[in-house]
Amino acid sequence: MIQSSSTPDRKAVRQGLADPERAPAGAQDRFWVYPTEECLTRCGTGKDGLSAKEAARRLLDFGPNVAVEPTRRRILAKIGKRLVEPLIAILIAAALISGATGDWASFGIILTILGLSIALDVTQEHRAEAAADALKRSVAVRSTVERDGKPLSLPVDEIVPGDIVLLRAGDLVPADGIVLDTKAAHTNEALLTGEPFPVEKRPGPSNADTPAEAFNALFGGTALVSGEATMLVVATGAQTRFGGIAAALRTVEPPTAFERELHAFGILILRMTAFLVLFVLLANLMLHRPAIESFLFAVALAVGLTPELLPMIMTVTLSRGAVRMAARKVVVKRLSAIHDLGAMDVLCTDKTGTLTEASIALVGHPDLNGVDSERVIELATVNSRFESGVRSALDDAILAHAEDKSLDAWRRIADVPFDFERRRVSVLAAKDGERILIVKGAPEEILARCDRVDQGTSVAIALDSNVRMRLERLLEEKSTQGLRCLGVAWRSIPADRDRPAVDDEQDLVFSGYCVFADPPKASAAQAIARLEAVGVKIKIISGDAAPVLHHIVGALDVPAHGLLTGAEIAKLGDEALAVRAVQTDLFARVSPDQKTRIVRALQAQGHTVGFIGDGINDAPAIKAADAGLSVDGASDVARAAADMILLEHDLGVVADGVAEGRRTYANIMKYIRMGTSSNFGNMLSMAFASLFLPFLPLTPIQVLLNNLLYDVSETGIPFDNVDEREIARPHTWNMHELLRFSLIMGPLSSVFDIATFVVLLQGFGASAEVFRTGWFVESTATQILVVFLIRTSLPAWISGPNKVLVASSLLTLGVALLMALSPMGMGLGFVTLPWPILAILAVLGAGYLLMAEILKRFALPKQRSIARRYSRGLKAAG
Repeated sequence: MIQSSSTPDRKAVRQGLADPERAPAGAQDRFWVYPTEECLTRCGTGKDGLSAKEAARRLLDFGPNVAVEPTRRRILAKIGKRLVEPLIAILIAAALISGATGDWASFGIILTILGLSIALDVTQEHRAEAAADALKRSVAVRSTVERDGKPLSLPVDEIVPGDIVLLRAGDLVPADGIVLDTKAAHTNEALLTGEPFPVEKRPGPSNADTPAEAFNALFGGTALVSGEATMLVVATGAQTRFGGIAAALRTVEPPTAFERELHAFGILILRMTAFLVLFVLLANLMLHRPAIESFLFAVALAVGLTPELLPMIMTVTLSRGAVRMAARKVVVKRLSAIHDLGAMDVLCTDKTGTLTEASIALVGHPDLNGVDSERVIELATVNSRFESGVRSALDDAILAHAEDKSLDAWRRIADVPFDFERRRVSVLAAKDGERILIVKGAPEEILARCDRVDQGTSVAIALDSNVRMRLERLLEEKSTQGLRCLGVAWRSIPADRDRPAVDDEQDLVFSGYCVFADPPKASAAQAIARLEAVGVKIKIISGDAAPVLHHIVGALDVPAHGLLTGAEIAKLGDEALAVRAVQTDLFARVSPDQKTRIVRALQAQGHTVGFIGDGINDAPAIKAADAGLSVDGASDVARAAADMILLEHDLGVVADGVAEGRRTYANIMKYIRMGTSSNFGNMLSMAFASLFLPFLPLTPIQVLLNNLLYDVSETGIPFDNVDEREIARPHTWNMHELLRFSLIMGPLSSVFDIATFVVLLQGFGASAEVFRTGWFVESTATQILVVFLIRTSLPAWISGPNKVLVASSLLTLGVALLMALSPMGMGLGFVTLPWPILAILAVLGAGYLLMAEILKRFALPKQRSIARRYSRGLKAAG
């Protein structure tokens, strides 16, 4: 066995506590059964942790501490994945058939299109992954690890077996291991066991058969909800319990709402394509046209109809949105969450740090008589100084206020850490030989457990109804002033008691209140007004009392209607809460599970919900929300649950993020509208014309070239400007609106295509080569130029495009005209056109663009009033 931590046998460490030759029978992976010293020896470490050099060697040996490595394929694997996609496979088959029949031009064009499309898609995916990795690293969850005998903050993926990790309440447990030391530590292991209640952890070997029963074992992915713990890491990454489960169940992450809608759109296009291609192929074969040429033409139509650059456009647009949001101090962990933030129409938020400055200060510590009492502040200071859990901002304010007070006369014995169900913390301390349990927490919780009140003397009086009324009146007075209060109480404990329990928190003597001020944030009112103006309703969900919330919304002049307390929510079923939640803007004294219930209730009413929080108690609601937001400096659990992390505690940053999400969505929709109008119209025209012309309207090479040039022209869309009206309301996918757009703009394109056919054939008696050249010029020019019209619902001359889109479109148009009208196009089947034909084509193109500008007002979705829309939601709920 390993005897030294300086030069350990890493093979033995890898076998670790799971070595069947060293472990008792039937306990091969029950690492919690061993005594502490044996565990340290087996892991080749000591209580001072590993050296940096040894940790680096183990990191190379064991790999990063990641439960399941993200699905990240190499470049060749990414290319291979695309090559086996059905449409690409069809195109490859078409290219091979072309080469086999001697049509090397078609062979080259098809492969060029495939190469460019795949290269663009893979390149953008790779860049997006690199950008996302950089953003994630900037907000990586960290743990405090003993290295070279000193505590060091490290990203959790650098933790290795044998590390000693220091944990406090609010930290995620980074790996599997055993407890070396604890101070009232409790963990939430619901992730592994499904048990929602906190589990106490303490040192010492356990004979438990299952992880859920092992009181000395900590498991990666769980969270410390109270107290402190020092752990020895036994297993990391895929070797952990969570890693094993995740690897066994490893699948692609379920698609987001945005991705599901994109998939539905793709299926719609695929069905339309399959129908049209089969129709054209069968019709051409019935007309006894060459089978190979008919097949290539049908395949070319499939390429023209399918928005094959949509994944690339989506990735580029979302990646650009992520970069722009990073500039606005929003770190995006999940790219598609940008869409969800833009779609959000309800934002749930706490008040601290978003509506207030989060600069909490203790402004009073009154007793029963409303006069500041030294006894109250002394007891509160002892409680805050000696509690083992993470100190809250209120604790920091108490300690800052009493920094000149000496507590040398006090000795800490033990505590019962804070939890969100009890809403209080107890500390057992001794002074002058007397043991006192000091309890601090929510005033109503403390008062409910008191039967006497301290007057600052050695004699406590009974807490009768009159005295209780005086205390409640004092609390209400402070709360209506926007001040937050904590109750402080105490009781004597027998000298032989060393470990207090929750049951001891009764028959208390009420001492007084600690009163705190947290001034409203000046920027909050403006940020809320911005969000309300763009259709995002603000709902304040807080653990504070109702009067405090009323004071805050009054001071900020925030429009808020209705109030529900946690006690009232507890009496409501899910359906009743769904109705009340829509009508209510203020929620006071709510518990963590009630926050999640509120989020789900709003979602049940059809709302897209965002939730912003920073505490352990906020994590479930953050995870449940459509757009989960946390802040830099939040608890590990909250940041891990969030889709986005705000680097500033400011709702104005959220308003910027909402605008960016809607810009991203708007640009993606531009490409989709183009794919359902111009593409569909042109392909429909070709399919129709192929049935009546004695020749194909375009050769397969020309169809593919038209599609290639059009796709290249659209690569500037992710950079395009977006009208303010596009970000003035939450967006949702609406297939009916897309269908209406297609049924208006698609046939319009076909009408002018058919007019071009008639003019070329009847007016000029065009040959096959002249016809194909003329229609290629008209089709390509109108397809490229119409984007400047349908990119905006405003008149095209009012809403200007971005210069990147202008450049990509006009440069591509220039290349298209050069290829069709110059001698270089002869190899592609093009010929020079006389100027009368060019003039007629210019007139037809201008007519099409004019009609597109007129009809787009009927094709594009109407801009509805947000106020009316939200008001209809309220009426429906009521």
